[in-house]
Amino acid sequence: MLSKPHIDPQEYRNAMARYAGHVQIVTTAFEGALRGVTITAACSVSDSPPMVLVCLNHGNPHNDIFSQSGIFALNTLGEEHQTLANHFSGFSGLTEEERFEQAEWDVLATGAPVLRGAIANYDCRIVDVKRASTHNVFFGEVAGLRLGNGSKSLVYMDRGYHAI
Repeated sequence: MLSKPHIDPQEYRNAMARYAGHVQIVTTAFEGALRGVTITAACSVSDSPPMVLVCLNHGNPHNDIFSQSGIFALNTLGEEHQTLANHFSGFSGLTEEERFEQAEWDVLATGAPVLRGAIANYDCRIVDVKRASTHNVFFGEVAGLRLGNGSKSLVYMDRGYHAI
């Protein structure tokens, strides 16, 4: 059993703001509905089999579609995708459908939407889900992979975007 932390939540958030995270859009499709979310909480788990993980807030009922679909695509963003990242963060007030209309999408292996022009696309089948505090951690075995352009990576740090 985890002990209750003695760390101030705001201080923790301030510290995590100093943690540079690669900006990604995780997407899925299920029964005609699309969902996409801008995240930085994603990483590689293994290369044999190829596997990544993504973390999504389980308090948002719109994220239930990821569990229902059993698939997701992790789309790695470049510096030219900052506006798109804002759209999928919900900052622009666009509907889900309008967000997807802001870019070109296709599919690889699973049917999850993959962003054309992304630095990389990881098309995944969900093989495990772990609930951890406020988030679900989705483990996805990579069923399709596409390497894109070589633009600078879009990262989020100190509550702002940066290109490296």
